[in-house]
Amino acid sequence: MENRSFLIHAFGQGLAEKLKEAVSAVLPVSLLILVLSATPLVGVTGKEMLVFAVSALFLTLGIALFNMGADLAMTPMGEHMGTGLTRSNRMGILLSISFAMGVLITVAEPDLSVLAEQVSSVINGTLMIFTVGIGVGLMLLIAVVKIVAHEDLNALLIFFYFAMFALTSLLLSADKHAFLPLSYDSGGVTTGPITVPFIMSLGVGIALTIGGRGAKENSFGLIALCSAGPILAVMILSLMADGEPVYGLPDYSVETHLGAALWHLVWDVSREVFRSLALLVVFFAVLQKLVLKLPKQKLLQIGVGLAYTFIGLVIFLSAVTVGFMPVGFRLGSELAEKKPLLLGFSFLIGMVVVLAEPAVHVLTHQVEEITSGEVTRPQMMLALSVGVGLSIGLSMLRIVLEIPLVYFLIVGYAISLALSFFVPKIYTAIAFDSGGVASGPLTTGFILPFATGVCAGLLGEGEILSYAFGVVAMVAMTPLITIQLLGFRAVMAARARKHAARMRIMSSEDDQIIYFDWEE
Repeated sequence: MENRSFLIHAFGQGLAEKLKEAVSAVLPVSLLILVLSATPLVGVTGKEMLVFAVSALFLTLGIALFNMGADLAMTPMGEHMGTGLTRSNRMGILLSISFAMGVLITVAEPDLSVLAEQVSSVINGTLMIFTVGIGVGLMLLIAVVKIVAHEDLNALLIFFYFAMFALTSLLLSADKHAFLPLSYDSGGVTTGPITVPFIMSLGVGIALTIGGRGAKENSFGLIALCSAGPILAVMILSLMADGEPVYGLPDYSVETHLGAALWHLVWDVSREVFRSLALLVVFFAVLQKLVLKLPKQKLLQIGVGLAYTFIGLVIFLSAVTVGFMPVGFRLGSELAEKKPLLLGFSFLIGMVVVLAEPAVHVLTHQVEEITSGEVTRPQMMLALSVGVGLSIGLSMLRIVLEIPLVYFLIVGYAISLALSFFVPKIYTAIAFDSGGVASGPLTTGFILPFATGVCAGLLGEGEILSYAFGVVAMVAMTPLITIQLLGFRAVMAARARKHAARMRIMSSEDDQIIYFDWEE
């Protein structure tokens, strides 16, 4: 009885802390949107504002519950599975499980189904979903091999990104321009809130169990490689497709999901989230029986955490669909002709919207813990905020000036890969993981409708695939630069401190013999 009371008290304290974090994450983006909506600059109705305000409250609750569930269930499950499989010395089982998890979790990702529907007129939706799933499964398998063999992440990233550039050139030469934004967006869409904490913690469990030199940076990079799989898979399918994809503009009116339709939405979201979580539970249950043998109290904690995760994600995704998507589209449509205000608002909303992404909090906590405070949460949040703010601002500039996405991506990824040669490897691994994490459900649920509204207002619905899509890819790309610049700054600061220390010793008047190790 005392143990049960202690657990309830601990869970209550933890949830209160998560609610505080969620309020600080959602409040800035909500206030910014509400303040702009209340001005004469945009024609947002009172009903839309009310629905948005209520959705923001539910969004806060959803993020808090999800983060609580990630701490209690998703992260421990991944770490225990990674640790248990590695200690069992059954490499074949480890690789088989990794591949199967990559495929099945991706197939169950709700956002991938939405993406497949956009190109269903030229690519079979089921074929696309399973092809992308196989791509993620293979990349997860490669990522696990990288950890076990202590292979260099930079070399793998350079190889796969050059493969992307090669396929990009083939798509351009085949006059399939409209497929490029879809292909690059798929990398951010398939690394959703369920897969990110689980895959990240799986890598941590494997890397720390193997140990060795560079175990910390070796634990990162799984999300980076898994994000590349969908991009390559969709590009290959696009090359085989006949014709151009046709985009049907969704109904973004606020009434679409109110009343009786709200319950249908919640039911559909609940079913999709349950399907995704059920696959993880099945894998975990089998390994618990064969390998892990965790105590009942630990299993109880994971069970409670899974309940928190399920309820939190259902609330979060429903709130985004009901309140954030309609307001995002309306604001985009209203600001389309007000270009200076559009660019300024885009940068600001990008800086704050990333704070409300559920998986971002999982990433920043894990980075701070694994690096023992070498990379802090405030540093990560600042780098992500600036990066995403720049990405949304540049995305709107791209629509206004009608600049093809490929120019931004080639320059951005070239800078990212070049920086990887000058910063500590751990910063590169964290940066490329952050790209997939930052482009989460709030990006697709608010920023993409916002970009769609801007593009529809300026260029017409026929250009939405070419110019509105691609914003998720931009969000996934810019953190690669800003977080590595954070690492570059750390390197330069360390060198400056060493130089200053040497100068103080050299200028000393004491007679002493000093031997320097001049290697940096």
